[in-house]
Amino acid sequence: MASSGRAIPPQRSDAPVPPIGELTRIEQVHLDRLEHQGIFTTGLLLEVTETTTRRQTLADQVDASTNDVLAWRDEALMLNLASFGPDDHQLLMQAGIDGLRDILALDLDAFRDRIHRAALELNVEPPPDLTISGWWDQARTLED
Repeated sequence: MASSGRAIPPQRSDAPVPPIGELTRIEQVHLDRLEHQGIFTTGLLLEVTETTTRRQTLADQVDASTNDVLAWRDEALMLNLASFGPDDHQLLMQAGIDGLRDILALDLDAFRDRIHRAALELNVEPPPDLTISGWWDQARTLED
């Protein structure tokens, strides 16, 4: 469940990119406005927020701040990492990692340790080390 109290809709396993409803740092009113703008996936959100001007335009269109748009973009970048699904999102949230910037703030060992601790807390198997290091490497590649 997202922090706004709404249920996160299940992601279709065949979806090429996560639906916009997978974002957790967004109020329902903004989610509705994004969908009204035709932004239904995190991939579309990333596309329409590529530049500062486009982020400002979107913020104006949905009556949000540019900081809100940056937070959504940060989480969307993380959600679009290869081999990253809803269970991984839950795991990283448990680890206190809400977006790409949180990954970038950690070295690989600290990132791996936080994921392993979160998996222990959730009583689930952590992803393989190759997957974890792949996410960390991808985050560095995507760094603005």
